[in-house]
Amino acid sequence: MPTTLQLFLMSGLAIGTGIALLALRLIPAHPDLGNALTRLSPTVPSRATATTDTAAVAEGLTSRLGTIGMRVVPTRLWGAVPYKELRLLRRPLAVFYGQKILYALVGMATAPLLVWIFSLSFAIPLTIPVLASLGAGVAMWFVPTYDAKQEAKAARDEFNRSLSAWVDLVALERNSGSGPRQAMERAAQVGDSWVFRRLREELGRSRWSGQAPWDALDDLSDELGLPELADVADIMRLAGEEGSQVYGVLRAHSTALRDAMLATETAKANALSERVTIPGNFLVMIFMVILIGPAIFRLFTGA
Repeated sequence: MPTTLQLFLMSGLAIGTGIALLALRLIPAHPDLGNALTRLSPTVPSRATATTDTAAVAEGLTSRLGTIGMRVVPTRLWGAVPYKELRLLRRPLAVFYGQKILYALVGMATAPLLVWIFSLSFAIPLTIPVLASLGAGVAMWFVPTYDAKQEAKAARDEFNRSLSAWVDLVALERNSGSGPRQAMERAAQVGDSWVFRRLREELGRSRWSGQAPWDALDDLSDELGLPELADVADIMRLAGEEGSQVYGVLRAHSTALRDAMLATETAKANALSERVTIPGNFLVMIFMVILIGPAIFRLFTGA
């Protein structure tokens, strides 16, 4: 029978391992140059294929679980669904619902396990694990929504960075005499990131459907919540419908995008710098308490 100290040590080890794994998950990964070159090789298979297949299988299982949940769980219990974020991430609604169900089940299963570990040392009423399981399930239910919003925020930042480069390319194409549609399509052919692929898809769809490309980009900005793309669409509408010379306007808009991103990054850096000073301030406070504490104690006690 393990002693109370051993149980506490085991519990602390389990909790510390979980915190360490979460910290490792948040640390930015450094890509392996050899694996990256292997993935870019058209003839040699890489380990990334197995990883992609595993992710596809996991997404398929999550999608099936979400499809079942959409049939069983009432609509009002799902809460607010971030539709724009999911469309930006191209994450199916069934996968999102499956993640919510899976996270809730994990939370409901983990809380009773932790309570059971502590119950080996002292008696715990039955209501405690029940309430802990329900609370953990409800808390984990909202984690996929938070993750989707955070991932979409990072995706929008990446979109704006690529959008500034695309606007510069469109301006250069317009300056060389290309038409509005031709300038946008040629500029979208240059990059291979997901942003340029998304722009190519939307412009190609507008060509085959007979829709004006600026209207297609305007609809895309409303669908994904990208106001910067709507501004570019308005500028190109002036070039297409009124024949305006928009080279200077495009370059100015691209500069404004980069300035806005630079201001945002500067604000983040300042916030991180201020956050770094907090532990130092706490250490100074503790040191002052250690120095002044005994004197104050003797003053009030008369010792």
